[in-house]
Order: sequence, then C-alpha cells, then structure tokens
Amino acid sequence: MTLDEKISAIWQLAQSSSIPWLMLTLFAYALAMKLYKSSNFNPIVNPVIISIIIIISTLLVLGVNYEQYFNGGQFIHYLLGPATVALAIPLYTQLHRIKKMLLPITITLFSSVVIGAFSAIYIADLLGASASTLLSIAPKSVTTPVAMGISENIGGIVSLTAGLAVTTGIIGAILGTKIFSLMKVEDDAIKGVAMGLTSHGIGTARAFQVSNEMGAFSGLAMALTAFTTAFLLPYLLQFIGMI
Repeated sequence: MTLDEKISAIWQLAQSSSIPWLMLTLFAYALAMKLYKSSNFNPIVNPVIISIIIIISTLLVLGVNYEQYFNGGQFIHYLLGPATVALAIPLYTQLHRIKKMLLPITITLFSSVVIGAFSAIYIADLLGASASTLLSIAPKSVTTPVAMGISENIGGIVSLTAGLAVTTGIIGAILGTKIFSLMKVEDDAIKGVAMGLTSHGIGTARAFQVSNEMGAFSGLAMALTAFTTAFLLPYLLQFIGMI
C-alpha cells in the first residue's frame, strides 16, 4: 500500500469515527474561551460565535457534512438536557426573591412572548417575507431545541428557525449588558429576566458571567419563555389566521 493510500485509509477511518468531531468541538470552544478571556470578556468576542466560525470553517475545508460531524457532536448535544436541569440549583438560592417578583415576572413573560413574536412577524411581513419565513421567525426568542420543535409544528422552516434562534441569543449576549448600562438598570434580577426572555441559553450563559443572581433569573425566564411560547404561540397564530 502506497503512502497516499495509507493516508486515504486513515482519513476515511477518521471520518467514520465520532471522536475527531467531538475533539473538534471541544478544541473550538476551548480556543474561543481563551480568546474571550484574553479580550477581558468582551461580549463581541462571544465564544459561541468564535466556536461556530471555527467548526464551520473546518468542516468546509475538509468537505465534511453536518451528519458526519454530528456523530461526535451529539454527545455534547445530549448534555444540554442535564445542563438545563442544573439551572435549578442557582434558582433555588434565589427562591425568596422569585416569590416576591412572581407577579411582575408573570406579566413580563406573557408580554414578552406576544410582543417578541408578533413584532418580528410584523416587521418581516413589511419587508416582504414569505408566509413560511414569518412562521419560522415567530419562535426566535426561545431556546433553540424548543424553537425548532415549535417551528416544525406550525409549518415553519426548521433550519431557518435554528439559525434565527442562535443569532437572537448571540445578539442579546453581545448587546444586552450594554443596553442595561445605557438604561441604568442595576438590579441583576431584572437584568436576568430580560436576558432570559429575549436571548435564551446564550444570553443566560452571559448572565452567569455577570453574577449568579442574574444567571439564575435568566435561566428561570428562559425556561418559562420556552414553555409559554410552545403552549401559547400556536393558538395565537391560529387566532390571527396564520395557520
């Protein structure tokens, strides 16, 4: 067997294995976090953005499709569930404040779900978006797995919804803390609720970097938004005749 044939055989073996793609994911995030820390946690150098760029660029250069990559990435995907459940720990430490803020959180939650979805739909409609695109935009502020499920059920384009949800989270993580500073909002609980309602998991990760209190309330708002949107949005869209 020639050297080229050996290299080709090794490459085919690597492609069929899940380990290289798992290692690529971990390496990309580790490098992104190093850059993030080097920038003194500048939200523009968001580790999610950097990781996505590294992984997509690598896959394009190597000619690897998403299905091959996900063979390794699915292990990390599986860990999303336990990681979300683990948010209950910081929430428990803030239980006394949550009880006091239950009414404003509830009002803000329903307002956010309705305004967030229909403002996006209305703007996209004005710009001439198709009906399927409008349905894909509606669940953009929900954590990505839930947003994809909602989109599939209401007739949206699942891949478009996934991209919009991730983009929404990244924008919120980058701009959220700046907006709070401009508005002179200082209460971490209020900032956390706002971040979780609009920027889901990526925003929540950013919130935990600010403080545990902000992260806890962001996690609460993220979970409540996912549940409320999944339950309420289809009925609202049906009421206005979109589905």
